[in-house]
Amino acid sequence: MSSRPDRSSAAGSDPDENLSAVTAADAAVRRELVECHRDFLTFLRRRLGNPHDAEDVLQEFIARALDRSRHLRDVQSVRGWLSRVLATTLVDHYRRAARRKESPRDPADLEALAVAPDPEIEAAVCSCLYRLLPTLKPEYSELIWRVDLLDEPRDRVAASLGLTLNNVNVRLHRGRRALRARLEEICLTCPQHGFLDCRCDEGERIRLIHMRRAAAG
Repeated sequence: MSSRPDRSSAAGSDPDENLSAVTAADAAVRRELVECHRDFLTFLRRRLGNPHDAEDVLQEFIARALDRSRHLRDVQSVRGWLSRVLATTLVDHYRRAARRKESPRDPADLEALAVAPDPEIEAAVCSCLYRLLPTLKPEYSELIWRVDLLDEPRDRVAASLGLTLNNVNVRLHRGRRALRARLEEICLTCPQHGFLDCRCDEGERIRLIHMRRAAAG
């Protein structure tokens, strides 16, 4: 029989150990956010065929999603809503390119792109949310997954979880707010050198602002 000491009883007693666990958790979240960012960037590079344009559209999409997230209504799914934001961001990019005569697309066809379902866009959004949801509290991630991504009726979800419909609505609202916070972490992009791992003065300034906001919240 192993003589390995039982550490479970000492959990939380060592400040250094606790700090290490928190640091590891934070690093895991950041890794997921980096991967999510790369998923979108890979999709946009493939769609646009230009790395510079892909970076610009990605930053515009994230900024729009953050700015408009307060307008998200319960009747809309997170996935569908984000897909439309990404689609309209792409359409606006194509319009600007068309005005500069840099796009082969017919401007008359652009409106259809913004409203017609796009499997590639939906797949990219789903991949992003799939990576972000595990970073939320389980009671939030499950509701977003079932209500917003699987389109389950809220009354059915409430019954299966032993909750009232009002409880489901409140938790879903809080979960979406937490998801917005994760999206804000994605937006920690140094304008000169890239995402999260930059160590220039500007990157450190952005990171410091975020840490202060997180501490104040």
